[in-house]
Amino acid sequence: MLVSRSLGAWGSVLLAGFVLAGCGSQVNRAPVEDRGTAASSGGSMSSAPAAKPLPGAENAGKPGYYTVRPGDTLIRIGLETGQSWKDISRWSNLENPNLIEVGQVLRVVPPASSSSSGMAQSSSGDSGSGRTVAPVVVSGGDATVTPPATVSPAPATPAKPAASAQTGGDDDLGFIWPASGSLIAGFDEARNKGYDIAGKAGDPVLAAADGRVVYAGAGLRGYGNLIILKHNNTYLTAYAHNQTLLVKEDQSVRKGQKIAEMGSTDADRVKLHFEVRRQGKPVDPSRYLPSR
Repeated sequence: MLVSRSLGAWGSVLLAGFVLAGCGSQVNRAPVEDRGTAASSGGSMSSAPAAKPLPGAENAGKPGYYTVRPGDTLIRIGLETGQSWKDISRWSNLENPNLIEVGQVLRVVPPASSSSSGMAQSSSGDSGSGRTVAPVVVSGGDATVTPPATVSPAPATPAKPAASAQTGGDDDLGFIWPASGSLIAGFDEARNKGYDIAGKAGDPVLAAADGRVVYAGAGLRGYGNLIILKHNNTYLTAYAHNQTLLVKEDQSVRKGQKIAEMGSTDADRVKLHFEVRRQGKPVDPSRYLPSR
């Protein structure tokens, strides 16, 4: 009897201990779960900050600005807008012209202040071909544009009427044929943005009018070794698939000057692909070239 009573008492003690232990473990676990829930809900409340607007987004859709699209490069944007890629880079304050983002907005016309003072620099500083290296600090600025606000304490200079090739009448350029070969493909706005002219490797490629080299290189897909000349604020000409380039960016050239040798870079045969662009839009060269 005594043994059974003591066993019963011990059993009661043990049972009470288990109950207390169970209650204690539930009390200890609950706050951990709560803290985890609170942390996760707090995390969702403080979600990632809103994406930073892309540079120039406030100018999207405004005249004189261009919104970068997939596949764009600064060189292509320059060709499509009739501007030097270096000018666009400077007007848009790009730190690295090789890094532009889809949706970024670029300025593709000169600021009003620099366009008005640029005429003075053009008439006094453009001396034909050898542009000295010093002005390259201006980042290849167009002859009609000057670096912001650093130039021109002299208001009298704009009165000089001496017009260079960059500032002459828009349509008074007197284009010549850039190569002597036969025409093998004409202008088709949808399929061929210019003329394809046949020739042999090494044949001379000539500047169609006075102008300035705003691009010389092979950075535009489909054009091979390419030269782009800017003739004034309205017209560009492009010379593609060259074997050798004989001019450099920012160099002034004269009508009829040999600027390249014909080749077949990024093409299926030796030819010159020649484009005339009016305010960046391809136009039919037959409207500007003399008959032959």
